[in-house]
Amino acid sequence: MANIDSANILILATDGYERSELRVPYDELKKRGAEVKIASIKSGEIRSWDEKDWGDSVTVDLDVKEAKVEDFDALVLPGGQINPDVLRKNEDAVQLVRDFISRGKPVAAICHGPWLLVEADALRGRKATSYASIRTDLRNAGANWKDEAVVVDSGIITSRSPKDLAAFVDKIVEEVEEGLHQRRAA
Repeated sequence: MANIDSANILILATDGYERSELRVPYDELKKRGAEVKIASIKSGEIRSWDEKDWGDSVTVDLDVKEAKVEDFDALVLPGGQINPDVLRKNEDAVQLVRDFISRGKPVAAICHGPWLLVEADALRGRKATSYASIRTDLRNAGANWKDEAVVVDSGIITSRSPKDLAAFVDKIVEEVEEGLHQRRAA
């Protein structure tokens, strides 16, 4: 069990992440005292998608291949259509998700972010939510899809869209402070 003010959180993203879905968790978790790092499949900076066009950028702290699950208390997967679609085609990114799942650490995915959970085969038999347009993808992956702001099943946190960010961040804090979760490996 970790207090949020001493927790280490990893955000996995690449170009095309939905700006608010990375920035809000990043800023809010830092405000609450967590150390937050960004991992990506590319170095340097990654650029956001901000509603209708490219937005600002954030600096990548480490390559996904360098990210060690034991160094972090939770993983956050922002959405946007581009970001998770690119990441789910990268075996290192998918393996990182699987590793967090198998270790029982909280994994939080919002909007289209659950595509990575689908690719990691982490939703079979679990309750989950997502952006409505990918609900069939989650159902086909074996999830029991719910139209709720935040759904948690054994430390896997899913949320629908930017309008749910406050509840999403609160649930990340709660699950991190709860500690490891017993679950089957992805």
